[in-house]
Amino acid sequence: MGIQERIKEIEEEMARTQVNKATEYHLGILKAKLAKLRRQLTAPKGTGGGGGFEIRKSGDATVVMIGLPSVGKSTLLNALTDAKSQTAAYAFTTLKCIPGIMKYEDAKIQILDLPGIIEGAKDGKGRGREIISVARSADLLLILVEATNPQQKRIIENELYGFGIRINQKPPNVSISTNIKGGIEIHATKKITKIGENEIKAAMSEYRIFNANVTLHEDITIDQFIDVLEGNRAYIPALYVLTKCDLAKKIPKGYVEVAAEKEEGIEELSKTIYEKLNLIHIYTKRRGERADLEEALIVRQGTTVSEMCERLHRDLKKNFRYALVWGKSVKYPGQRVGLDHVLQNKDIIQIIKR
Repeated sequence: MGIQERIKEIEEEMARTQVNKATEYHLGILKAKLAKLRRQLTAPKGTGGGGGFEIRKSGDATVVMIGLPSVGKSTLLNALTDAKSQTAAYAFTTLKCIPGIMKYEDAKIQILDLPGIIEGAKDGKGRGREIISVARSADLLLILVEATNPQQKRIIENELYGFGIRINQKPPNVSISTNIKGGIEIHATKKITKIGENEIKAAMSEYRIFNANVTLHEDITIDQFIDVLEGNRAYIPALYVLTKCDLAKKIPKGYVEVAAEKEEGIEELSKTIYEKLNLIHIYTKRRGERADLEEALIVRQGTTVSEMCERLHRDLKKNFRYALVWGKSVKYPGQRVGLDHVLQNKDIIQIIKR
């Protein structure tokens, strides 16, 4: 029996099984088996042979557009960036990954136009593996949905979920420490209502974990717990973009609306992309000189001094002594900080080497 047949068999068994306390363990086993099979199905095939999309990251952040064929990705890329992606009034115009650079508030944001994803990509159809391998490394996803075809949203979300991408979510706050003996000990720092102990033990047994301490710091589902056990999920922020809005009579809520051919909504989308990326400006200063306030380094919010050293020069961290910082992240101007210090927008930093 092939992987897809085994997946279908398990899904059918789950659909037949009533959800109650008595079936917790059985359902936990089935869901864990399903996750492992889906991992096999979506894993890259081999290591050679090409066929993937070779794209080198550039700019201050990378945004990947995901949508069904003929949703308007190429037209939108051309409107947002300096790219010249081919457009046409038929599906699958884009057969490779086309990059472009969007400039906004001194930031250079790389935007990638990928071939359209099709329903069933998570089950091996089309070029889903190649598309998702690029999407998993993105700083932000643009999920494109045609205004005249809003059900595309559900299809795309389902395909991304099947590939292990969790949209606008954070990793579950769960701690697991394995032991040599003692069985499975489950603790919780919050009230837990969505998952049962039997489900947890069943899932862990499927992953061959029989002795461990599990601490739940939030109320999560069995699917989220299995995500922790899998350890390969990508948690990526996303924006929902409604394309071809000029052709629709009724506009659903929750989207950034654009009509790229008429360049309507492009400025609003550019602003929203920039804000969603949580980019900040950091200025540098040399000893005895004024800070260079003309040219900022654009980094993600939460960037540490250690990460700034890596950005500035590969040997800077190795020779690091301390840093002096002026700005919102410190209590007083010129405060001395270490590598773990988190910088804030418009901070000025001076690195002191050994």
